Amino acid sequence: MPSTDHLLTAPDDQPRAHLLELMDAVEPWDELERTHRETATQWIAGGSPVYRVRKPDVPAMHLVSYFVVLDETLGQLLLVAHRKAGLWLPTGGHVEPGESPWVAVVRECREELGIEAVASPITGELPLFLTVTRTQGQRAHTDVSLWHLLSADAGTITSYDQGEFDAIRWLTEEQVLDEPAGLLDPHMHRFTRKLQHARTRRHRG
Repeated sequence: MPSTDHLLTAPDDQPRAHLLELMDAVEPWDELERTHRETATQWIAGGSPVYRVRKPDVPAMHLVSYFVVLDETLGQLLLVAHRKAGLWLPTGGHVEPGESPWVAVVRECREELGIEAVASPITGELPLFLTVTRTQGQRAHTDVSLWHLLSADAGTITSYDQGEFDAIRWLTEEQVLDEPAGLLDPHMHRFTRKLQHARTRRHRG
């Protein structure tokens, strides 16, 4: 496997170039993801501000790091009942100014689940999936989200940020796909199918 070390650190003077490399590293799952990657790439390359500086919508389009926790042994994914969104979502949060997406994952994982982030061997510290999503409700804005994959044993997650989440659930990939789309992040089914493909390809390899 070629080294990806150059993708995993973002020197202070090159954060935009780093983000473009991350976008390029995402292999689109379908035409929608291809379109989202093109949109995100043009947004970053065009010089627009990418980090949220004031909640909830300044600037109106900003960068988010999701992280989906996978228990490989049980084949289960962790979802959280997000209070504000009213949906079952992966954990994650907004990337702070000057922060790399992976550093945001490490910070948010500690804050939201109380554990250290361990990158999945399937992806390492690179994102598996990319989405561009318009939020709902008042002060709507657009999240450009990089979806990372983490590894953890379900039994090691014993607490969560109750200020943000009402509950957590572990679901198999099949259970996620059986959930009504309206209860989940709008791209959760697509992410799960891409993850199934990535896991199958890795096991065959």
